[in-house]
Amino acid sequence: IQQVFKQLFYMINAVTLNNLLLRKDVCSWSTGMQLRFNISQLEEWLRGKNLQQSGAAETLEPLIQAAQLLQLKKKTSEDAEAICSLCTSLTTQQIVKILNLYTPVNEFEERVTVAFIRNIQKHLQERNDPPQLLLDFKHMFPVLFPFNPSAITMDSIHLPASLNLDFLNKV
Repeated sequence: IQQVFKQLFYMINAVTLNNLLLRKDVCSWSTGMQLRFNISQLEEWLRGKNLQQSGAAETLEPLIQAAQLLQLKKKTSEDAEAICSLCTSLTTQQIVKILNLYTPVNEFEERVTVAFIRNIQKHLQERNDPPQLLLDFKHMFPVLFPFNPSAITMDSIHLPASLNLDFLNKV
């Protein structure tokens, strides 16, 4: 059950983050607030079902950081440093794309300046990120089956002759 929910939460993360990276109309402060609220609801549900050890919440980390990126101030050099230290699960390309797509929804907000984005790129240039922008939502985590040793010893097993397993010998 834990592995199923980890996979499901990864798919939620990948599809949502990919939509965020492809749609200019959703890159805003209010979307960041809504995402963060929805993610907290998912995390609370995991805690309520005692699934916090499943790793499902950790798969949402890139989406959490993207939501926080949409909510942070984006003006000064200190803001750029804060963004770089906070967004460790996002690639440089993803951070820059979100900043380029950021759309103010009211007159109190301003667009992210080109100088600010260049400052971010300068701070992140030493990262060795993969070149891909979008997440692979078809990625599958390996299924792990726990080993539960049997209390029955092999020398106590009797194989019926009707199975025709004469080639098996007890050692």
